[in-house]
Amino acid sequence: MKSENKNKTVVLGMSGGVDSSACAALLVEQGYNVIGITIKMFNYDDVGGTVEGDKSCCSLDGINDARMIAMKLGFPHYVMDFSEVFGKNVIDNFIDEYMHGRTPNPCVICNRKIKWEELLRKGKQLGADYVAMGHYAKLRLDETTKRYVISRGKDTRKDQSYMLWNVTQESLAHTLFPLADYTKEEAREVARKYGLKTAAKGESFELCFIVDNNYERFLKHKLPQLEQTVKGGDIELNGKKVGEHDGFPFYTIGQRKGLGIAHPDPLYVTEIDYKNNKVKVGYKNDLLHKGLIASKLNLLKYPDLFEGKNLTVKIRYKDSDEPAFVKQLDGTGDGEGKISILFNEPKRSITPGQSVVLYEGNDLIGGAVIDEYFD
Repeated sequence: MKSENKNKTVVLGMSGGVDSSACAALLVEQGYNVIGITIKMFNYDDVGGTVEGDKSCCSLDGINDARMIAMKLGFPHYVMDFSEVFGKNVIDNFIDEYMHGRTPNPCVICNRKIKWEELLRKGKQLGADYVAMGHYAKLRLDETTKRYVISRGKDTRKDQSYMLWNVTQESLAHTLFPLADYTKEEAREVARKYGLKTAAKGESFELCFIVDNNYERFLKHKLPQLEQTVKGGDIELNGKKVGEHDGFPFYTIGQRKGLGIAHPDPLYVTEIDYKNNKVKVGYKNDLLHKGLIASKLNLLKYPDLFEGKNLTVKIRYKDSDEPAFVKQLDGTGDGEGKISILFNEPKRSITPGQSVVLYEGNDLIGGAVIDEYFD
């Protein structure tokens, strides 16, 4: 295998964490010509917050760790500024979604537009054949359909296939997942084997551009007039005012805490009416719905789902797979088109803006962005 890869060049996305460090070691071990790239996603002045304790993929510590790994393993490392395209595609969408009463999933857009499409574009300028990422996921070419299929990685606890549903077939044709057959601990062992300082490094779960993990502060920073514009709207229960909210963008479907309402029964956010600046609440069972409609459909394993399929579905990253009947309504399934999903059992807290991701066994079928629920 090493000789086969001798003339193949791989651009490796490096966050400075243990996963990309282990990938670097494995790719070098397999004989690839590796080019490490750390992406600068944003400028601190633009996003606000404090840089103290920032553990994101774009932190200065992350950049320095990535550079040291590259030096130790003997390949070049570059920092590339993608802040302009990241701002237009990811941050602007994030703000727009919240201002329309939705709860966005920015990592899904970042994966498609930035970590794959932009990085591949830069990689091709450097003569790269592939882009490699430290995701715990598997990739194969289906010889029958000639389509690239992602499936869950060996470490199901760290499986990241949910966040990859939006990556295109064109991008997957030039993708490597070196950690597909590794668990997290095995990846750490690879890093230890090569004496890499990141072997014991912890993980970050925050959004990279919200360095203090306070999205309310972030929205107020980006939209200085936001608070005075949206604060004080009605909280309604069954059409009657029961309180006032702090601003509809600061609430999400299923939220229970922080409502500031005295009521004998627990209340949950059931709907965000951004047009009328209202937050609607209800009881726990009011969160249950039979199905949903989603758009921006991107399919991987199959070219379309017009005939409908019984699949399993996740409506958030930490969700469990639930059986449902999925049918494509229109579009091409390449980032456009709609699907209807009817669950076998009613589903709780279906949230517009979040990703609905489709599976067949361990294979990732594709996904879409939730628009609405139905009963």
